[in-house]
Amino acid sequence: MTRLVIPAAAGLALALAASPLAAQTPAEFYKGKTLDFVIGFSVGGGYDIYARTVSRYMGEHLPGKPRIVPKNMTGAGSRVAANYIYNVAPKDGSVLATVDQSMPLEQAVGDVGITIDTRKFTWIGNPIVDNNTLVTWHTSPVKNVADARRQEIAIGATGFNTSAQYPQVMNSLVGTKFKIIMGYPGGNEVNLAMENGEVAGRGSNSWASWKASKPDWVREKKLNILVQIGLVKSVDLPDVPLLIDLAANEDDRLALKLVSAPPSVGRPVFSTPNVPEDRVKALRDAFDATMKDPAFLEEAKKTGLDINPISGAELQKVVADIIDTPKPVRDRLAAILSLIDRDKK
Repeated sequence: MTRLVIPAAAGLALALAASPLAAQTPAEFYKGKTLDFVIGFSVGGGYDIYARTVSRYMGEHLPGKPRIVPKNMTGAGSRVAANYIYNVAPKDGSVLATVDQSMPLEQAVGDVGITIDTRKFTWIGNPIVDNNTLVTWHTSPVKNVADARRQEIAIGATGFNTSAQYPQVMNSLVGTKFKIIMGYPGGNEVNLAMENGEVAGRGSNSWASWKASKPDWVREKKLNILVQIGLVKSVDLPDVPLLIDLAANEDDRLALKLVSAPPSVGRPVFSTPNVPEDRVKALRDAFDATMKDPAFLEEAKKTGLDINPISGAELQKVVADIIDTPKPVRDRLAAILSLIDRDKK
């Protein structure tokens, strides 16, 4: 009798291929499941609001219609959440997340605190491409960039992310005198600090998030918008200068262009590395369908959330392009960002 001999590795591969887990379709995998949506900031800020709104609808567009539950995981400007997703969370498409949009930029400039490769995340989509802003409170003596060049004020930041990077870049290349105060767990806490006079301004928040989370502040002109950060001006901020337009020379312009790229990452939705391809497709299709869902769009309209999405495939390319910026530009920006005092609280 002839015996069939199968090498150990091949036998294991055949066994896995034949297992119920490997054979599951996305509908079978997601049916009856509860998916965590990890939010790297505290409740009430722009990242939190977008993530919670997406989570209420995206499950309906996934095969198997799983429940999606938002969970806040704060710390280190959302790096705690990013490290959890990269190193700890199940690599099966059962966990979603959102973290600060600047993380690919931080990797690009060689930040030693970034020990992950953001290109390996499974990027699902971004509901809002919108310019960021650096603002001061209406009682602050600093009303514009010219004022900020003359007088030092305290600017609140949540960590070594855009909220600290923008004021530092402006200090180095534009001549402003911002004193960066880090350590706030989320944007909502920085807002409270502005109201209480603990700081005079906030280093970063998207214009869409201001309109959604603080429409009364926008309406009552309680914010001085010093600069907007993006590559094209927001249509309703025609008189606010772009950061890139403040460049004194071409080298400065290239550095400011790189630091202006993260708004395309927006309020990202992503999953762990190594998610099976059929689940990646299911997640991305569900996100795209959510962005067209009339009920989602109606809630976004009622809560003042601007929706201007890009797909997961587009977002994956945006992240790669940021990290692959020519080295001389990355090195120059890295030298500027290295001046941030991370112990300043």
